[in-house]
Amino acid sequence: MTMPSTDRTRPFEPHGLLRNAHVQSILTSSPWRKWLVRRRTADYRGRSVEEIITTPEGVRLQGFRNQPLQSGSDGLAILLHGWEGSADSNYLLDAAQALDDAGMATFRLNFRDHGESHHLNEDLFHSCRLQEVLQAVGQIASAHQQGPVFLVGFSLGGNFALRVARNAPSEGFQLDRVIAVSPVIRPQNAMAAMREGLSVYEQYFVRKWRRSLKRKRTLYPDRYQLDEWLKHKNLSEQTRHLVEAYTDFEDINSYFDGYAIADDYLKGLDIQTTIITTLDDPIIPVHDFHQLPQMEQLDIEIWPHGGHCGFIKNWRCDSWIAQRIVSELIGENRGES
Repeated sequence: MTMPSTDRTRPFEPHGLLRNAHVQSILTSSPWRKWLVRRRTADYRGRSVEEIITTPEGVRLQGFRNQPLQSGSDGLAILLHGWEGSADSNYLLDAAQALDDAGMATFRLNFRDHGESHHLNEDLFHSCRLQEVLQAVGQIASAHQQGPVFLVGFSLGGNFALRVARNAPSEGFQLDRVIAVSPVIRPQNAMAAMREGLSVYEQYFVRKWRRSLKRKRTLYPDRYQLDEWLKHKNLSEQTRHLVEAYTDFEDINSYFDGYAIADDYLKGLDIQTTIITTLDDPIIPVHDFHQLPQMEQLDIEIWPHGGHCGFIKNWRCDSWIAQRIVSELIGENRGES
């Protein structure tokens, strides 16, 4: 659980202001980066084919599949975004584009109620909806017959990726490698970090969640009465209200425990898995990673800088983590150690 040295990529060594955790974390989702990413991924997004994955329970999840223009790999990478992100989030598109450039097929999966998918299911998204994500990933993975399947997740998507990795064998499908970037380990601690840290992070999610739930209310006005919820000004109270009003969890702590991957949750993991995080992440406390079990199948890299899902190399917003993911998965696909 240390800063690694790797033969596959240069270490992440930002300079100047880019060594600041808040600059990294804010820049990663900034309009400036969005403009740059959308410009350089225009062709990739134009080649994306929308698919709706329907689970055995009838849940419908939206995703986007891409076949590379030039094949350099027979693998498929399934990518999972963070909470209130989407298949078109900056960090996800950057990683997908890098994999596409390297000749790997990609599938960007939207969680329920993310992106433009609010109309597909009446029930609300929450972070304990593992089964539908597990089943969707299983369908995508099982349909890919020509090569290995990799799973990559960021933030809450990293948390889902680790839970999917833990449960994939019992669901009856195979993953060949999993990478989780800045994953949520103990949700209570992430919530506390946002509450006690710079208000910009909590307000960012408050704003995006409000927009998402207002869209849900417009689609299903008889189901969702959100006037009382909208009076809450912080994530803790908003989460508590929705847990009590729209889930079967006893309270907010039971809900948080439902998607925590702390303590011994990952014991029994039999898929080679890499967690990549930072010492200076303002949302995910680094001590959460120190408490994970030491296992042969689990590598944990903790870099000094990079913020939350940042790892931005320069002011052109070139992504170190995107290239790191490529180096890991392409190397894995070629059988490199």
